[in-house]
Parts: sequence; structure tokens; C-alpha cells
Amino acid sequence: MDHDILIAGGGIAGLTAAAAFGAAGFDVLCVDPAPPVASREAPGADLRSTAFLQPAQAFLAEAGLWERLARHATPLQTMRIIDAGGPAPDARLSRDFEASDLSPDLPFGWNLPNWLLRREMAARLQEMDSVTFRTGVSVERLFTRTDEARVSLSDGRTLRCRLLIAADGRDSALRQAAGIDVSCTRFGQKALAFAVTHPIPHGNVSTEIHRTGGPFTLVPLPDHEGRPSSAVVWMEHGARAAALHALDVPEFEAAMTERSAHQFGPLTLASRRAIWPIIAQHARALSSERLALVAEAAHVVPPIGAQGLNMSLTDLKVLRDLARAAPERLGDADMLARYHRARITDIRARIGGITALNRVSMLQAPALRDLRAAGLAALHGAAPLRRALMQLGLGQTR
Repeated sequence: MDHDILIAGGGIAGLTAAAAFGAAGFDVLCVDPAPPVASREAPGADLRSTAFLQPAQAFLAEAGLWERLARHATPLQTMRIIDAGGPAPDARLSRDFEASDLSPDLPFGWNLPNWLLRREMAARLQEMDSVTFRTGVSVERLFTRTDEARVSLSDGRTLRCRLLIAADGRDSALRQAAGIDVSCTRFGQKALAFAVTHPIPHGNVSTEIHRTGGPFTLVPLPDHEGRPSSAVVWMEHGARAAALHALDVPEFEAAMTERSAHQFGPLTLASRRAIWPIIAQHARALSSERLALVAEAAHVVPPIGAQGLNMSLTDLKVLRDLARAAPERLGDADMLARYHRARITDIRARIGGITALNRVSMLQAPALRDLRAAGLAALHGAAPLRRALMQLGLGQTR
């Protein structure tokens, strides 16, 4: 056997998986067609940010990643939801959800830019004797048997492993090769992602502003060039998003400042703009012979409530725990069936909940937007329900 585990995909989920399984004592090879883009200004840099929620911290620490990430992380102490659905695009209702309601010492989570995450995670893998990370290489063919997977790589090599992990994205070639179907919902939306600076400090508050088309979310980042900075995800109907993406910078800055309900003063664009379509998608099965699907190969959700990557980390933790509990059964049919059963119900429930929230955020009719605002006020005002929903969002079961 050439490796215990082969991971296809060197995005954040794939790099995390390599670190986690390597730290658990497995021999791991992770491959990706392209090297990580590890600079904010480099062509192809992922300009989104990722919020790691509370439960992720221990898992990242066990993988040896948190020590590298902590010094770059911006804590998320408050989540503020604003309804700006009145006649003018101004805040008419604002409610804060405080991490202190759940724990006195910990924030909801920590936010980091994706390009920086990939830089630090790739550096961690270089330190690990049990992990090999190869770029410029992809999986081309897959042949599985009950006791092993044989993988043909683009460099001409054929390797044998006990478990193949597909972390190769929403259009996963490995998922398709295994014949696993997906259920997909399209919303007619696109998301713009970029970074901004602003004169008013964010105070470690993540701010989600609802009007129509989808939420406009500002997530705290470290100061940039001496000014407060935030990562922004702006979801809009597809044609509107494309038109915004094409605007000259001054026009775009005026539009995003208005859409932000002027919460942080005039917004200044501090990065390139990325755009991508919004879908909700999940694989009908999370495994096949010697193959496990994780992250966006298994599920895709709209960027609401920091659920996407945190669902992916739960995939990895469940899979890692199963492997560590019975290493002699790594990748066998029983282990992979357990993985599917442990994750599929939660994945479907979270996708359903996020899909519903996204449709509410898209409302255009004034009367329905009024109902949305009233619902937010009622939810926040019921303290037990508020705390229960926050715990659910964090993935806590207590």
C-alpha cells in the first residue's frame, strides 16, 4: 500500500483533512492541480473569509493548525442582524446576538481570510513527516476493490490507498466517477466577495443586513493599512450582481455603502471583487467503495450563518474519529456506512434551514419584508429560543 489515505483537493477542507489525519498517525498524500494562492493580491486569490465557529477550535488544535492560525484570527463576539427592508435602504431594526449568552469566555468564532488560511495550512503540512502535499497533480482515474483504491494521477503514477477522500469541490470529479447523484437547488442569485475598509471600527461585530436579493454581510478582519477592515459577502439576484460586479470602483463603492445601511460610514474597496453563483446542493450518498465525500463534494450551502466550512469540519471530525477508533478498518464498507449515517441527517437539516433563511432574505414585497422584521424582533425577544438557535448554529447539542 502506497498510502493510508489519499486526499483529492488542496482547498481549505482538503488541507485541514491532511493535517487532521496526519496528526492522527495516518500516512497521507494530498494532491491538487494548482498550488495554494497565498497572497491577497495574487491572481486567483480566494477573497472570501472563513469564520471558524467555537466547536472547530479543538479540532484545529488537534490537527496542529490552531497554533498557526490563532495569531491571525479576528474574534466574532457579536452577530448583528439588521433589517433594512423599509421604503429607504436604512436600518429600521437591529438586534444583537451575543456570544456571552452562551459562554462568558469564548466568542462565537474567529474569522480569517481564505488566502491566509491556505498559506498557513500548507506551511503546517510541510512540517509533518506523515503528510505529503503535491501540487500540479490531479486524480484522473479511480478503480476500487473491497480492500483498496487504485488511483491514477495526472503525472502518470498509479497509487494504492485504503481510503480516498474527495475534497475536490462542488463539481467533484470523484463523486461523478463514483456515480453518486446530487440534489441541487438554484436560487437565481450570485454572491460578490471582497474586502473593504471603513472609518467606523467593527468592534468584532459580524453584521448581516437584510433588504432584498439576499443578505449583505460584513465580517471583521484585522486593520488594513491602518484602517478598520471587513470581509463582505453581498448576495443579490443574478443580473443585479453581474451589473454590480461590472461597475467602476467609485460607483461600486457608492452602491455598497448604501446597501450597508451606512453602518460603518463610507466603504472603500480594498481588494478585487469575486463573483460566484449561489446554490444549495448535497450528495445523495456520502460514500462509495473506499471513497468518502467531504466538504463541497458532499454539500454546498449559501453563505449564511458561517455554516459551510463548519459543516465540512464536522465531516472531517466524524471521519477522523471513525478512523482513529478502528484504524484496521480504515476505508472499509462498515466504516464508510457509519460515516454516511452519522452525517446525512444533519447535512439535510442544515441545508433545509439555510435554504429557508435564504429565501426569507430574498423577499421583495414590502408586506413580506415587514413580516421578516417582525419575526426577527420576536425571535430575539424570546431569550430561551434565542439561545437555542444560537447553540444550533454553533452545532452544540447541549
